[in-house]
Amino acid sequence: MSRILRILHRTEYSYDRQIVLNPHKLMLRPRDGHDLWVDDAFLRINPPARLRWYFDTFGNSIAEATFQDATDSLVIESELLLRRYVNDFLPRQAGSHICPYPFVYSDDEACDLYPYLDLENRQDIDILDRWLDTHFVDRPSRAFLFLQNLSHSIHRSLSYSGREKMGTQSAAETITKGLGTCRDFAFLFMEAARKFGFAARFVTGYLNDTAGGPDAPVGGGATHAWADVFVPGAGWIEFDPTNRITAGSALIRVATTRKPSQASPISGSFKGDGAVCSGLTVSVDVSEVEGPT
Repeated sequence: MSRILRILHRTEYSYDRQIVLNPHKLMLRPRDGHDLWVDDAFLRINPPARLRWYFDTFGNSIAEATFQDATDSLVIESELLLRRYVNDFLPRQAGSHICPYPFVYSDDEACDLYPYLDLENRQDIDILDRWLDTHFVDRPSRAFLFLQNLSHSIHRSLSYSGREKMGTQSAAETITKGLGTCRDFAFLFMEAARKFGFAARFVTGYLNDTAGGPDAPVGGGATHAWADVFVPGAGWIEFDPTNRITAGSALIRVATTRKPSQASPISGSFKGDGAVCSGLTVSVDVSEVEGPT
């Protein structure tokens, strides 16, 4: 069974005078998979741009936009029509394929996963260890439950706070401040999982927050971030500590990378005599569409 979703992601930059846009990299189109299918995708850009599509080192679909006209604004609208298939991972958590913790990756797995195993900021290890010893004390002997408890510990112990400023806090910064955004929580989870020997990667995408009420997930209305962890016998599993979601169909993947700085949906620069960006607005609207499943 699938859900048909329409996602409209609109980004608008304003500048205080006429500028010339350098090439921009757009990471806005998901790749098809057994759990996610792109029925249609539209990209509207003003001023008009020429697009060159390619795959990056992680296999993500990238559009490079190049511009000719001078402008005092840039508007990028991405519209996606997706089929998100319900993940049956959780009901299958029984049987001989269950991975214990501690575990050992096979030689081939360790070779393939090597870039995702090392901490990004090894200088944070002491602060991270102290936080884990205090807040992550229930450590089951099954890898999946171990990681789920780690995700829940982050959700329970830290406060969510939206932040418009670009960038991601280090694990030490998030622990010290006691709060962060979805991308900060995802990165802290990644660093902790890597510390325990798991391969982890950063995921950028969207959140299906169409179900309202007090239990509605936080982080909608903008891009969302979470983490994937590779568990032997189960593959890459999604963990969203912001919302305590594990392998959930509410998570709509666009791209995966080794670290957060590689996962910006839109990146680029401009040229202009002393010009500055005077405004940035981002909106994401997710709606469910009726149709055959």
